[in-house]
This record gives sequence, structure tokens and C-alpha cells, in this order.
Amino acid sequence: MALSSMTGFARSHGASGPYTFEWELKSVNAKGFDLRMRLPPGWDELEAFAKKRAGEVLSRGTVYANLNVKRTGAASTIRINEEVLASIVKVAGVLAGKIDAVAPSIDGLLGIKGVIELVEPESSEEEDKAAKGAAAAAFDQALLDLVEMRQREGVTLGQILSQRMDELERLVQKAEAAPGRRPEAIKARLAEQIAALLETSDRFDPDRLNQEALLIAAKADIREELDRIASHVSQTREMIGKGGPIGRRLDFLAQEFNREVNTCCSKSNDLELTNTGLAMKNVVEQFREQVQNLE
Repeated sequence: MALSSMTGFARSHGASGPYTFEWELKSVNAKGFDLRMRLPPGWDELEAFAKKRAGEVLSRGTVYANLNVKRTGAASTIRINEEVLASIVKVAGVLAGKIDAVAPSIDGLLGIKGVIELVEPESSEEEDKAAKGAAAAAFDQALLDLVEMRQREGVTLGQILSQRMDELERLVQKAEAAPGRRPEAIKARLAEQIAALLETSDRFDPDRLNQEALLIAAKADIREELDRIASHVSQTREMIGKGGPIGRRLDFLAQEFNREVNTCCSKSNDLELTNTGLAMKNVVEQFREQVQNLE
């Protein structure tokens, strides 16, 4: 199953009887799934179909769907609302006897909202039903195009995430081979520290110092952290290989990566190892940012 991005755009056109229409679909990142629609008056019944269909093929992302409809073949007509005009003229006559004002002009009266009405040509129930059915089919096509675009971007995201895992594996191997992790190096550093302490005072117990040194050495070991990072890398590769809506699970792994790398940095008492840990932290952050785009 292919990976899918949460971002994409699609457009479809259609026509039925006197109607022509156009769908525009745009999706962006989101924690869950949400379809937000803008439909012209009289076309609201398409919303239930669109939400059901989109929910079947998408699991994450906010999708904005906009439908534009035009009616061709018949011109709209203009009609004067006689009742509204009569009410305005009556009020104007009353006011004329109370205040000194210029009598209203014809263009002024016609410019008042509600006096002139735009009357759309009548359509048959059969034409409307057929047009809405065609618009639903056009939405389905736009939705499939959106899914295809998101999957194309998902392929690219999968390649980028795999590259981040390659980089992280190389850095883990570098940390494994760091001279500062060798037992003899750790022993030498601890011996120097113990010698410095013994020089400052003769009240230190050598046996107790030896026990403390062993405890410090155990705490400084990042073997477990490196093993867990390697395990997370393996899980990530497996999930990318299987595909599907894995964005949330990879986001969780990104947090786990970050936790282990931070522990490596805090335990490190070697400059080279610290620099390697900081490099791993940078790769993990790049990984996390890309995962945010994944469904």
C-alpha cells in the first residue's frame, strides 16, 4: 500500500443540460480528517455524498472543496418588486412633508436594495436532478485525482524518510566506534579523576571510590540507547515498506528517537561522541518535520 501525503490539489469540470460546473479540491495537513465544503444555493444535498465518499478514501488532512455552478442557454431577467418600491415611495412622501430635501430620482429608487430582483430562469426537476448527479460524479473524479497527487507526494516523502534513516544508521555506527566509548578510554578518564581527588585529600576510601567509578561508568554507557535507536530505525523501515496511513505512528517514533538521542547527548563525556549525538538530533528533527506531512 502506497504512502500518502496530506497535501494536494485537484480540479474537475462537468456539464449537464443547461448547467456547467467546476470542482476545486485542496488538502492540507491536520491531525484528523475534515472536509469543508462551499456549495452554491440549492446544491447542499451534495454535501452528504461528498463527505461519505471522501471519508472512504482519506484518513487525515483538512480538505477544502469548492463547487462553482453556471447556468447557460437562458438569460436571467430583471424584475421590479412593486411592493417594496411602493413602500419606499410612501415613506419618501411622508418625509417630504417633514424635511426640506430633494425628491428621490428614479435611479436612486432603483438603486435601493430589494427594489430590483434578479430572477433566474426556471429549470425542470429532471434537469436539476441530472445536473446534481453529474456534479457528484465530477466530485468523485476530483477526489481520485487528489488521492493520486497525495500518493505521488507520498512516494517522495518515503524516499526522504528512508534517507534520514540511512543517515541515522551511519551516525549510530560512528557513535559505536567512537574512541571515547572504549572501556580503556573510560577507565583512563576515571582513573585520572580519582587520582585528582586523592591528591586533594587523604580521607577518600579507595574501595568506595572504585565502586563509585564503576557506577559512573555504567551510567555513562549508551549501549541501550544505541540499541533502541537501531530498533526504531528497523521499525520505521518496515512501516515505510508496508505503506498506508502511518503518519501518526511515525510521529510517535520520532518522539522516541528524540528521547534516545537526548539521553546519548546527556551521558556523553567525550567531545566526538557529543558532536555525533548533536548530528543525530539534527537528523531526527528533519525526520519529524517530514513526518508531519504524511497521512
